[in-house]
Amino acid sequence: MVHETLLSSPSTKAPCLTTHQDDPSTQAFLLACLTAGGGITGYARTGSIPSIAAGVTVGALYGLGGLRQRNRQPYGVELALLASVILAGSSVPRAIKTMKPLPIGLSVVAAFGLYRFGTLWNGRVMA
Repeated sequence: MVHETLLSSPSTKAPCLTTHQDDPSTQAFLLACLTAGGGITGYARTGSIPSIAAGVTVGALYGLGGLRQRNRQPYGVELALLASVILAGSSVPRAIKTMKPLPIGLSVVAAFGLYRFGTLWNGRVMA
């Protein structure tokens, strides 16, 4: 479901539609929910302490990054990018070694975060 907001365009005073799905803070919040929820689920299913610790920690980094982006505070993109680097560092080698669906899925989430927040970070550094 895509949330759409009706905004007034400043140049033409005509309404235009923008979507929240392209907002990086919304994407960071989504990744926070996925990673923290996955860690909690992993703990509930197997009792794995490392699973809940890693999932909640990476989820907290994504969530804090999204919150800082939403409030236009510094280091929001960097925190989300850090979460993506940590997630990729732990999931990509496991995905390559085991070829199991869970590490592959985590690697895809990490790749999305690396691309999205890396592109934003690179745009700020190069500008």
